Amino acid sequence: MYEKIEISTTYITLGQFIKLANILESGGMIKSFLKDQGVIVNKEREHRRGRKLYPNDVVEVEGIGSFIAVKKEM
Repeated sequence: MYEKIEISTTYITLGQFIKLANILESGGMIKSFLKDQGVIVNKEREHRRGRKLYPNDVVEVEGIGSFIAVKKEM
């Protein structure tokens, strides 16, 4: 099961998503984590903080969990 992370914009960058989901706290930590380990976005390894995520995109972080971007209802 995925933990839902609500976004209020059309898309969100991977770095912003990781911070919003409280996976890591600072931009520096996110940058080095993605460079060294990366995450799985829609079943593909990803290392770019700027990767755009849209509603229904799935982010899997090894050892932490799986998250899905959902559009925030207004």
